[in-house]
Amino acid sequence: MRLLDGELKDKSVWEKAGIELPGFDREVMKAETAKCPQWVHFGAGNIFRAFPAALQQKLLNEGVEKTGIIVAEGYDYEIVKKAYRPQDDLSLLVTLKANGTIEKTVIGSLAQSLTVDRHDEADWNRLKEIFASKSLQMVSFTITEKGYSLTGMDGNYRGDVAADFEAGPDKADSYIGKLAALCYHRYANGRLPLALVSMDNCSHNGDKLYAAVHAYAEAWTKNGLVDEGFLAYIESPENVSFPWSMIDKITPRPDDSVKKMLEEVGFTDTESIVTSKNTYVAPFVNAEEAEYLVIEDAFPNGRPALEKSGVMFTTRETVEKVERMKVCTCLNPLHTTLAVYGCLLGYTKISEEMKDQDLVKLVEIIGYKEGLPVVTDPGILSPKKFIDEVLQIRVPNPFMPDTPQRIACDTSQKLSIRFGETIKEYAARPELQVSDLKFIPMVQAGWCRYLLGVDDEGNTFTVSPDPMYESLAKQLEGVKIGEACDVHKVLEPILSNAKIFGVNLYEVGLGETVEGIFTELTAGPGAVRATLKKHLAEA
Repeated sequence: MRLLDGELKDKSVWEKAGIELPGFDREVMKAETAKCPQWVHFGAGNIFRAFPAALQQKLLNEGVEKTGIIVAEGYDYEIVKKAYRPQDDLSLLVTLKANGTIEKTVIGSLAQSLTVDRHDEADWNRLKEIFASKSLQMVSFTITEKGYSLTGMDGNYRGDVAADFEAGPDKADSYIGKLAALCYHRYANGRLPLALVSMDNCSHNGDKLYAAVHAYAEAWTKNGLVDEGFLAYIESPENVSFPWSMIDKITPRPDDSVKKMLEEVGFTDTESIVTSKNTYVAPFVNAEEAEYLVIEDAFPNGRPALEKSGVMFTTRETVEKVERMKVCTCLNPLHTTLAVYGCLLGYTKISEEMKDQDLVKLVEIIGYKEGLPVVTDPGILSPKKFIDEVLQIRVPNPFMPDTPQRIACDTSQKLSIRFGETIKEYAARPELQVSDLKFIPMVQAGWCRYLLGVDDEGNTFTVSPDPMYESLAKQLEGVKIGEACDVHKVLEPILSNAKIFGVNLYEVGLGETVEGIFTELTAGPGAVRATLKKHLAEA
């Protein structure tokens, strides 16, 4: 069995292998999409194939929608040329369930794949044709947060961005520059309305996309390279909207165990491709079952009926509440806790940590006891049920090949949001006391212990990449496991840094608590486990 339209005609073979096929006529769908394109998606990675593309397939299967998605890849053109077109724009979604079963579905909702390459005349002209179409309702994005950044490390515009500001839309070559050029083409063909929808996993993602597109519109207007009305067009939500969204679904790199299961049932399109830009892509995508997509309902030209496939449309305020619920309480803090202590205790899989009763109790206390009293309740999702699903289904899923080492990356950039916001809420509410927090300080102390790069058995390990690691490691270089040191002198510059923790831990009364736990954690080999057991027994 291979991913080709012709191969799908023998349905019995696929059914025997337990693989669900698209329940609609793809040729009819492609023709309808070519005539009246409604949805273009920028970013052809795994999250797109496992989530938005699968959502539209549900609508096509049920006859709710007639058109598919046109996917456009603007960073790595080889994804389209080597992994999409050779498979007729089909992919196989493998849903990994916590009970050990898998669901296999051929995703056929893509009508066309294009490169966002101005020098590829056919693809570029097709994109211009689509953007000039009255039927186009939304352009969505999964290009990662850095895809919206226009500046370098020095804070100045990158060279390609600055060049595009001077060159204008006809000669734009940067990613967002080409998007802005397509928006200008839409403006020039009737000032047609459109929603630009970031689905990337970052805070206030719609604002980040707006700021990037607006920078080009402003520069081109200032330099006299576009009609003066273009800037107003981008600035008007009635013309171009930039909804906020919250997305949550784990789609790890294609896993060898999944590949083996597929080959055992006769599916042969399993070989991964590594592009020259080091993108890993395979004909199949493995993903967890749980998924959430909450979008601000701001679509000036209408939208697909995605609410019928599980998307929650709501207000901007509610999107922000959902995001805060997830990032500050119900998922991300628990992941960080498992990452820090998983590395210290020698775990290489998050799912294996959920067999450790000490770690299970630790994250349960942080989530239910310390987090829930101050959680941001969005109203459309239950925070408690969200944590239940995270701790009982999602994180323990043995099929999800996620590691504490991966999650531990860039922890210095995460602590202020994942724990700092909860601390601030405790400090602000008269009915609560910051001193009641016993296990969030355990994570903060554990992270400082983690930075030593020595596990609980005394073995060294490689600390995951972090932009602050060098300076933090230098501050901690005098600390040796099993040897006494002036803990306050070592930790005070770190724990007082509000950029890391969201607050100065000494000012809120937690600095000394963290110091005390750190002293226990560094007492010698086995001290991490002993400290956990001691404090958990007191909880």
